[in-house]
Amino acid sequence: MARALGFTDEDLRRLAGSRSYDRGLGYLSAVSRLEIEETAITATVDGTDAYEVELTDGADEGLTGWCDCPYGQEGNFCKHCVAVGLVVLGQAASVPGQRASAAGRTKVLTAWLDGRTREELLTLLREHLADDRDWRRRLELRAATAGEDTGIVRERILSLLDTRPFARYGYVEYADAHAYAQQAAEAVTALRALTASGRASDAVEVSREALSALGRTYGEIDDSDGVIGDVAAGLAEAHLAACLAARPDPVQTAEWLVTHLLDDLNDATDIDLFTYHEVLGEPGLARTRELVVAAWQANPKGWAEKYLMERLLKADGGSTDALIAVHAADLAPNGHTHLVIAKELERAGRPPEALEWAERGLREAEPEWGPDGELVAFVCERYARTGRLADVVTLRRDLLRARPTLAAYRDLRTAARAAGTWRASERKRAREVLRAADAPTSGLRYGGSVLIDALMDDGDLDTAWQAAADGYADQRQWLALADRICGQRPADALTVYLRGIEPLRKQTGDSTYERMTELLLSARDCHRALGTQAEFATYLAALRADQKRKRKLMARLDRHGL
Repeated sequence: MARALGFTDEDLRRLAGSRSYDRGLGYLSAVSRLEIEETAITATVDGTDAYEVELTDGADEGLTGWCDCPYGQEGNFCKHCVAVGLVVLGQAASVPGQRASAAGRTKVLTAWLDGRTREELLTLLREHLADDRDWRRRLELRAATAGEDTGIVRERILSLLDTRPFARYGYVEYADAHAYAQQAAEAVTALRALTASGRASDAVEVSREALSALGRTYGEIDDSDGVIGDVAAGLAEAHLAACLAARPDPVQTAEWLVTHLLDDLNDATDIDLFTYHEVLGEPGLARTRELVVAAWQANPKGWAEKYLMERLLKADGGSTDALIAVHAADLAPNGHTHLVIAKELERAGRPPEALEWAERGLREAEPEWGPDGELVAFVCERYARTGRLADVVTLRRDLLRARPTLAAYRDLRTAARAAGTWRASERKRAREVLRAADAPTSGLRYGGSVLIDALMDDGDLDTAWQAAADGYADQRQWLALADRICGQRPADALTVYLRGIEPLRKQTGDSTYERMTELLLSARDCHRALGTQAEFATYLAALRADQKRKRKLMARLDRHGL
């Protein structure tokens, strides 16, 4: 029997939050191409663009949602997911029947395929191969790995890693990266199949070429989601598996590994040299040590050389002082290397020396680079452990003066509260630092001040409002402040929302219409709080009359009941 819906209206509100849930109410009529399968629900929602939505209603994990809108791609249950969920809830009575129908279609297809003869299935397969070049290419590769012609396998694997069919203007953009990754993953499958078929030696050579090929193009791919990195890791794993099976010459393997790891094109992979210890054996490890030491001595400031030398020392149980010498040969201008050394000394049970190195890092950090935030936190934590709270406050105060950021303000606030000096004196001085760091302006401001963000972070909304009126806020901060005070001061918030609407009257585009709609909804809430709904109705009627030629805007306002 088909399973009924496993989620409710309250589940949608919980997953999305009140704001996204309320926005989703206005998109019910924008849902199209709704399909309800056994566990998945898919649809298209017309927003700023046509967004694809998928809801998964699992019996154990509950409801999850995915949408390809920018907010959804960040992992959020967005307003488009809400809209699809609400539409499905609206036809909940028919959902079990639709799921039963989907299951029935799958069963019929399976039974039909089971009843076909070998010749009939081959005919279907050939028809599909003629229409789908990608599938044909994948099957050609599988056929080649089952044969004996390594040249064909090599050619097909390298073609799978070719970015040119996916590159626009010589670069694989974010929108095309997933499709490229799906194709490139077939190269990993082929290499594993090559090893499994008893041709591990061939797999060793081809996988090395594949790693180099991907390394050459990785810098020209937008891999924000890490999908190409996953392919690179798969190629590395396939190479290691082939080496374990084929047992290539250990010295030559060591030379290839070190050369590969020192290459600037190695960004795509994350190979750990010492996962190859079984393949290298003592002869290969000896050659590895020789090459790594020589490389570091020739270029002690090289990142890759330093990293390999560090791994070598740790793997061989080298002394802490030798490791410190490696780091001390190239000290970062922001003090981060001093922090690395301090942590090594702490691990070695030498905390006084660790603190000395960390304090030295604070002194030697160049103003335009540092000090490194983690280094400051390290020193502050050690001071706090020994009751030096006043020193923590001094350090945090100096950092705020050097870099007046919201994070620095928060850190000083935490330190001063622990020392009991925040409200007594420190808060006023900290705010004056922020006030002096960014002069107010009477015109249109681009980029808000840290002062406004800090005051809102303190929850001091009255002072933040006054600072905004004095010229410290940009439009983003005005709106954020209005959202915070609308419950207590709806008249002031309304002024901000109406001011934000005015410049949008002269603009066009889906994003403009969406923003105007959101501001109108917020303005309506303020009028309701003030009891002036009639005034809002008059304003809205005038705005609609003025903007009536913008049909998309009118449709959006209709969907939201405006």
